[in-house]
Amino acid sequence: MDFSLFYFANNDAEERDRYRLLLDGARFADRNGFTAVWTPERHFHPFGGLYPNPSVTGAAVAAVTEHVAVRAGSVVAPLHHPMRVAEEWSVVDNLSNGRAGVAFASGWHAADFALRPENYETRKSALIDTVDTIRRLWRREAVELVDGAGEPVALTMFPPPVQPELPVWLTTGGTPATFELAGRHGMGVLTHLLGQEVEVLARRIAEYRAAHREHRDGNGHVALMLHTFVGTDRETVRETVREPFSRYLASSFDLLVKAAEAAGADGAAMSRELRSMDEEDRRFLVAQAFDRYFETNGMFGTVDECMVMLKQLADAGVDEVACLVDFGVATDQVVAGFEHLARLHDAWRAHEGR
Repeated sequence: MDFSLFYFANNDAEERDRYRLLLDGARFADRNGFTAVWTPERHFHPFGGLYPNPSVTGAAVAAVTEHVAVRAGSVVAPLHHPMRVAEEWSVVDNLSNGRAGVAFASGWHAADFALRPENYETRKSALIDTVDTIRRLWRREAVELVDGAGEPVALTMFPPPVQPELPVWLTTGGTPATFELAGRHGMGVLTHLLGQEVEVLARRIAEYRAAHREHRDGNGHVALMLHTFVGTDRETVRETVREPFSRYLASSFDLLVKAAEAAGADGAAMSRELRSMDEEDRRFLVAQAFDRYFETNGMFGTVDECMVMLKQLADAGVDEVACLVDFGVATDQVVAGFEHLARLHDAWRAHEGR
């Protein structure tokens, strides 16, 4: 089971040097045998809003590293022309000498589709077609487009990439159909524990493996995003992450309210319920969410305590733990904690006999 770093910051502060943690973390991952660095695509909200274009942040990571894979987690495919995605990530592939990889998502937040409102209703059905086109372009196949004069034209993507095939994942919050879809199309899976427990994830992974073996060679690849902070004492870790992680969860709560409002009739009842909560109720929900993530849905504590979680994930079939490290803890504290994350990485390697 591999280790990587994942970024999805909540940052609405007026401060400089916002990307220091990304670049310091990338250098750390590169030096310590981690597999990849993932950055997301988010728009119009502090929650994740440091990352409107993962190919730009990916290019920065490529420039300061030599070994780690440089990945998007995730490109919202229906927001973009497939040619542009292929072009941008081919640049990253060249800058990194063949280390690019992309997870794709259909998108879920209606506000994001202010960039391409016409694609919102068909975002799920269009996802696979868009990814298939990007993969064809990556292989140097020509695709037929329409030029400015309204004429059909066959075009090939430039620059040529270094890798003959683009490593691809499909992002899912736990929907069984998405796991099966990824397996059927020979993609990896990028997922998380925000709406599923480890036991449920194990079943989804088994279904994914079965679909992958039925339609493709091999077992595929499952990467799990996991909020992570490792230290020398569990209670010290708890108090270090409690306040910033609670703010982080509160910000995501606000995003869920807006998403429910945009979902039309289906989300109206949920939106009304969420908005009707007073501040005390919201604090209670956030406190409950913090306790759940800290105890069972994240990787927090000492090396020995985190090893217990890693063994559960390995038993569930996870191939890669993508450690989400930027959820509001001060940059200096996160960077200082990297030494303990490195110790965890080495302990897991020893456990596996590597």
